[in-house]
Parts: sequence; structure tokens; C-alpha cells
Amino acid sequence: MENGIVVLSIMALFILSLFGFTYGSNTLAKIKKKKAQNKKVRLEELKLEERKRKEALRDEKRRKQNERREEIQRELKLLEEMKLNNKWLNPKRAEKIKQEKVG
Repeated sequence: MENGIVVLSIMALFILSLFGFTYGSNTLAKIKKKKAQNKKVRLEELKLEERKRKEALRDEKRRKQNERREEIQRELKLLEEMKLNNKWLNPKRAEKIKQEKVG
């Protein structure tokens, strides 16, 4: 009888250890899966932040280029107006320019 209790307790311990091993490995797999998913989410967030930062830099550069383009166009228009005003102020010069354009 005494040996039966020992054998029964060893079998129960064996079954519990199998159950614990199976349950533990499943739990460990779930934990690893969740960590991998969290890492993937963090990487996606970092990529999104980097993309937004680069887009902001591009927008800033484009805005500066547009401002410079507008400034140059204003300067060119001002120079053209000054040129026209000079033509009208100096009639001899205006005739000379006309002759150059024709000839």
C-alpha cells in the first residue's frame, strides 16, 4: 500500500509537470509573440515620425524656394519697370533701343 501511494504520487507529479511544461511553453510563446508585435509597432511609429520629420524639412525647403522665386520675380519686375521708366525719361536712349531691336 505504501508503494502504491509513492507510485501514485510520482505519476501525479509527472502529469502535473507535463501540464506545467505545456502551459508554460504556450505562455512563453504568447509572451514572445506580444513582444515581437510591440517591437513592430514601435518600429512603425518611429518610421512614421521620421517620415513626418522629413516631410516637414521638405516643406520648409520648398517654402523657402518659393519665397526666393517670388523675391526674384519682384526684383525682375522692378528692374523692368525701371528700364521702362528710363526709356521714357531719356527719349534719345529710347529711340536708340528701338533701333537696336529693329536692326
